[in-house]
Amino acid sequence: PRTAPDGALLVTTDVHRHRHHRDLDLSPVWDDLDLPRRFPDEVEAAAAAARDERTAERRDATDIAFITVDPPGAMDLDQALHLADRPGGGWTVHYAIADVAALVPPEGPVDVEARHRGETLYLPDGRVPLHPPVLGEGSASLLPDVDRPAVLWTIDLDDTGATDRIAVERAVVRSRSRHDYDELQAAFDAGTPPEPAAPLRAIGEARQALARERGAIELGLPSQEVVRRDDGSWTIEHRLTLPVEGWNAQLSLLTGMAAARLMIDGGIGLLRTLPTPDKGTVRRLRRAAPGLGVDWPDGAAPSDVIADLDHHDPRHAAFLDRAATLLRGAGYTAFDGEVPADTGHAGVANPYAHVTAPIRRLGDRFATEICLALHAGTAPPGWVRAALADLPEVLQASGRRANAVERTSVDHVEAWLLSDRIGEVFEVAVIDHDDDRDRSTVVLDDPAVEAPCNGRPPLGARIDARLIEADLATRRVRFEPA
Repeated sequence: PRTAPDGALLVTTDVHRHRHHRDLDLSPVWDDLDLPRRFPDEVEAAAAAARDERTAERRDATDIAFITVDPPGAMDLDQALHLADRPGGGWTVHYAIADVAALVPPEGPVDVEARHRGETLYLPDGRVPLHPPVLGEGSASLLPDVDRPAVLWTIDLDDTGATDRIAVERAVVRSRSRHDYDELQAAFDAGTPPEPAAPLRAIGEARQALARERGAIELGLPSQEVVRRDDGSWTIEHRLTLPVEGWNAQLSLLTGMAAARLMIDGGIGLLRTLPTPDKGTVRRLRRAAPGLGVDWPDGAAPSDVIADLDHHDPRHAAFLDRAATLLRGAGYTAFDGEVPADTGHAGVANPYAHVTAPIRRLGDRFATEICLALHAGTAPPGWVRAALADLPEVLQASGRRANAVERTSVDHVEAWLLSDRIGEVFEVAVIDHDDDRDRSTVVLDDPAVEAPCNGRPPLGARIDARLIEADLATRRVRFEPA
């Protein structure tokens, strides 16, 4: 959940319509999860004093006209891009990533605090950043019209989108302009994208086609988001990913796969891994498909079914939400010497690593340092090697915390939204059965709520269900068949 713009919405419920007499208070979420609201003074001071410690190693790449693409209002800009056609076919991708490691001394106050936090946490009414804003939204951020230290990935692609050549180095870059997703999508729809992003659609669609050939599971998942509008009212909605967001995501995936290949070949690394979904998970998803209007032909793989969905159909959006079960079990695999047997990521259908969001994710800083060293033919820094064994658990713990923040925030708003509608009947889809209890999971089209329901109506059926509980104190919402 995070602040998001109006537009491209599958399901929107105006909370103001039901709860106009009082505002939404999310402070209990912060308190119950013991979330920090500020940084210690010594961390703030160290972040304010941060200076680039790697200036001598940098290539001057300020002649490349980079741009950034992020959600509206974002200031922690990790990535900047410049895309160009190659003579004879294909493309060159210049992807600049904020060089956080050059600004954060190992074992210093900022590093120690970042290892404690693990990643930036997002709530409807704010966030808990990984780094102090003076660094994450200032000296490290790839803001426009200022020189910034960056790690520059240069990746040549052939005309199918396959990788021809990879290079990674430290550089100084200068972004020319910043764009949000809605704005950039509108520019592509009008046929007037900014020149540095002009090939983005062609590259994104070529990479998406390669992903489908590999069997990658690309959900294009509508996120359940809590949104505060400009007029102060709140909504809870399923927000559909724009095409331009999917194309842009392919650049991060491309870079992450390039990083994983470098690390596997070099015998040291930190990979993002995900096991292949088990047959039971696929079977349960298939059984839920008919009730949500999803056709699943015999012999079709989950990735093929997902790729053919109509993302504007709210029932298909609910199916995609359930399809996220295919991607459970993600973790981190660190190695230094022998490469582990299982290095794959089922969602990507390829080895993959996180290296493109070091302002917001702790592990990216370490994985990037390994890639820089391996490409240059040098040994990775000792501070990176010393941290590798502990990083997977640190990152897993921060991921669990992020999931708890997201789920608790959504549960809180769902209960708040429905608390004055006890006894009302809603049309719902039955998307799961609890194997241990006489209970099901149902999803509403409007408002965008997923909740338990008493009994075990037929899986995949659409039924009428009565709201019998919406308790803000416990954040519980429950239905029963009507």
